[in-house]
Amino acid sequence: MMLAQGYRMTQLVKRAAAENGTGTSTIMDDRTRTWDETCDRVARLAAGLHSMGVTRGCRIAILALNSDRYFEALFAIWWAGCEVVPVNTRWAAAEVAYSLNDASVNTIFFDAVFAQMVPELTRDCGALNHAVFLGAENEAGGAIAHDQLIADNTPMIDASQSGEELAGVLYTGGTTGFPKGVMLTHTNLWANTQSVFTDFYLKTGCCGLHVAPMFHAADLVQSLTVTAKMGTHVFLPSFNPETTLKAIHHHKVTCVLMVPAMIKMVLEHHGSADYDLSSVETVMYGASPIPEVVLRGAMELFHNAGFLQVYGQTELAPIATLLKPEDHVLDGPLTMQLRSCGKAVSFTEMAIVDEQGVPQPDGVQGEIIVRGPGVMRGYLNKPDQTAATLKNGWLYTGDGGYRDKNGFYYVSDRMKDMIVTGGENVYSTEVENAVMGHKAVAGVAVIGIPDDEWGEAVHAIIILKDGTKLKGDDLIKSIKDHCKEQIAGYKCPKSISFRKEPFPLSGANKVLKTELRKPFWDGQTRGVN
Repeated sequence: MMLAQGYRMTQLVKRAAAENGTGTSTIMDDRTRTWDETCDRVARLAAGLHSMGVTRGCRIAILALNSDRYFEALFAIWWAGCEVVPVNTRWAAAEVAYSLNDASVNTIFFDAVFAQMVPELTRDCGALNHAVFLGAENEAGGAIAHDQLIADNTPMIDASQSGEELAGVLYTGGTTGFPKGVMLTHTNLWANTQSVFTDFYLKTGCCGLHVAPMFHAADLVQSLTVTAKMGTHVFLPSFNPETTLKAIHHHKVTCVLMVPAMIKMVLEHHGSADYDLSSVETVMYGASPIPEVVLRGAMELFHNAGFLQVYGQTELAPIATLLKPEDHVLDGPLTMQLRSCGKAVSFTEMAIVDEQGVPQPDGVQGEIIVRGPGVMRGYLNKPDQTAATLKNGWLYTGDGGYRDKNGFYYVSDRMKDMIVTGGENVYSTEVENAVMGHKAVAGVAVIGIPDDEWGEAVHAIIILKDGTKLKGDDLIKSIKDHCKEQIAGYKCPKSISFRKEPFPLSGANKVLKTELRKPFWDGQTRGVN
């Protein structure tokens, strides 16, 4: 399949219905639907949105755990000619409200888990006029019900939003303490789907398991590619090692996307070897390299599967490189490749440049930059940050690394102040702003430190105000509790240390976090984990 100007995401559902209409599209709990049924429900739900007064170009948020209804809402938003704003389900209410206001969200889909947050969001978000409950009428509690909208409306014609029109705004961590809305077009998403067609190992009619959160760009790729392969989507609300193993066993799942921390938990789950996992043909992982001991165990557990490491970021819609199954060499001189993030995927060009943007030869460290049709349009409402990231058609990733003579890329450090923990990006500024709000804190520097389970953990180094009365564990608990009121739990410091001397400063009076990181990273082969 060739990259097509003006291609639209809804065409994936139409094609699946046209060519595999009676095939199973979605499985969730006791609900199983065909592609004919899913396509019809998507068209009816889009009509339901229009009946509420939603018009082309409106932005519609989804705040919910994984489900078949989430999947239907995603494609119905595009069918209606609107833009999707997937909301991070781990955010605090203040972070959710910020993103909805920043994107001028008109309508929100929500499930039972987040029902109590919706009245607060409706109050605090000026453009939010409509709320749709992802469920049946008798569970909606007075809100418009997803299933009822489908039942009450006849299918509408696809609005055919396509090409350079925005498909959605996906929020990622913010360098200034506020989330950044990444604007992705239909072309951006289509380019990544085509890369998967070209470089991934998914078969027509595959069965994909959704255990990674659906608000993530990585899982969005799985939603699109399994649909493009006219396959079956199996949904679990969230990750749990036991339910993941059971779902693979029961539904004969062929492909699954997990971060290394998830794979480790599956591997360590008691009785994991008792499940039939022979159906799995592809295990995709990303966000961080996988420890070799975990990889060896996982390859033994999923003995029929090829392992694919994916590197990228939301700004790239999101894939940049792929370490293929044949590159997962466990013995001999080629084991060095396991430290890499693979080679550039199709339709993507990459380079290593110095601080002046000059390309560097193989083996020389610099910043990884990327260009191609997957590169975002920019950050919503943030022209300065867009200009700093997009230069002459290239996206500057903020990741430091190098390329070897065989075309493999290695991420060795971060040029931006970011921590990756359990697959989630955390910008230090976000955490520092939250910590500084505590009455006992005079100064703080937040860094990422190695963590065996999550890759990296958020660590806060704090200078206390004179006369602070709280001490020890009580003080640490007070600071952590304060942070949880401000930011998502995964962003809060997992550990805290205190110092009396001032932070080391550069000539520009910036905290030298490289010096603060050294004691924690001493002996590591890389400056990131």
